[in-house]
Amino acid sequence: MDQNKVGPAVVGFVILVVVLIIISSGCFYVVAPGTRGVKVTLGKVGEQFLPEGFGFKAPLITEIHPVEIRQRAAATEAECYSSDLQQVNVKLKILYSIPQASVVDIYRKYAGDPFDSLVAPRIQEAIKESTALSTAEKIVKERETIKVKSLAAAKAKIGEVINLQDIVIENITLSKELEAAIESKMVQEQEASRAKFTQDKARIEAETKNIEAEIQAKATITRAKAEAESIRIRGEALKENPDLIQLQIVERWDGRSPMVIGGGGSGGGATMILPVEAPPRSP
Repeated sequence: MDQNKVGPAVVGFVILVVVLIIISSGCFYVVAPGTRGVKVTLGKVGEQFLPEGFGFKAPLITEIHPVEIRQRAAATEAECYSSDLQQVNVKLKILYSIPQASVVDIYRKYAGDPFDSLVAPRIQEAIKESTALSTAEKIVKERETIKVKSLAAAKAKIGEVINLQDIVIENITLSKELEAAIESKMVQEQEASRAKFTQDKARIEAETKNIEAEIQAKATITRAKAEAESIRIRGEALKENPDLIQLQIVERWDGRSPMVIGGGGSGGGATMILPVEAPPRSP
């Protein structure tokens, strides 16, 4: 065989094999986990997304473009104005994801990444609307309220094409003069609250002491009334029963001989009974 003819034939065969390998390698695709594929054939986008996994496609004329459906986090900022015409700069972090049902539509309109063209502008608009209804001081103090209102407004503006999961307000920046004024006002409010607490505490302690004094006074009056009533009852009993005294003396006698002073007899008179101590015994 002529060597001059064998050389070109071998080269041609090698080229053919390489071309076949390239073509065959372009016949299949792999969609990675967490993504969905969009088929584009000669510039025409397919109507259905491709699920994750392995598949075949037409070589050279068909391309598979991945679109991520996992949660994404992106940062943005919004320059706002409060209801008292103060400039407020808000730094945000946005958590969102693309529903798989929106993959093809998102690819057509936003090349697979809708944040800069769709998500960020709507959120900035919602934040500006929410902050415009509050003073700068309230925006700083009630950032959670601003966040909730802005998230609801942004969801309504974006619709279901994007799953807007959360808005995180990372920082709120005011002018230095306004920050100093708000800080001074907050300090004054804290001092006023502390003074009010001290006054309330003193008032409660005074009221407690007054209540305790009233209770003690009532108890003293009650005891005095009880003693007076007891004396009155005893007096009436002695008046009605003069012999009651003699009975009490007998009941309390300790067995020692009494000495009676006073005149009995028909003239009557007071009588005093004194105990007579027994003389001590000699040892």
